[in-house]
Amino acid sequence: MKNKSGIKLLIIGIILAALVLGYYFYLSNQKSENKEEVVESTKVQSVLMKDLEKSYPPTPKEVVKYFNEISECFYNENYSEDELYELAMQIQGLYDDELIAQKSEEQYLTDLKSDIAEMKENDRSISSYKLSASTDVEMFSENGRKCARLYCEYNIRQGTGTISSLVVFVLRQDEDEHWKILGWDLDE
Repeated sequence: MKNKSGIKLLIIGIILAALVLGYYFYLSNQKSENKEEVVESTKVQSVLMKDLEKSYPPTPKEVVKYFNEISECFYNENYSEDELYELAMQIQGLYDDELIAQKSEEQYLTDLKSDIAEMKENDRSISSYKLSASTDVEMFSENGRKCARLYCEYNIRQGTGTISSLVVFVLRQDEDEHWKILGWDLDE
């Protein structure tokens, strides 16, 4: 009798071990099938994902920061012709209507492409930028509309050296209370 109960225990042990191993392999294969392939987006694609209709930057500083992210894409990244057009339209979404009215879309794109080509021909790119502190944003009114002035220091890499320049941005609130870039210029 001892022999028969030993054989029964051995068979039950083998069956249990097989069930445990089978369940382990089932779970192992289940996890690998559910894994989704992670696709990394480029900086250009990441910048273009921002929907200005749904989440417009709330402050003058954030508007200029997003302007700089797009500018870095123009001068530092690789992109298709379609992406260049999308970037150009995205950055114009930050511009005041008065600024946009100064050039047709075609002229704006031509000038932008020329500017990008010149930067690349001279081996220049934006290595970094530093915006004014929020407390340094100068708020004022002009013709009854809220305006803001802030500074941005750019470090432009040219070859192995860097050129530093300070740019002053002027923004104006539109009827939806969005801060729009009215213009910018080098600060002397």
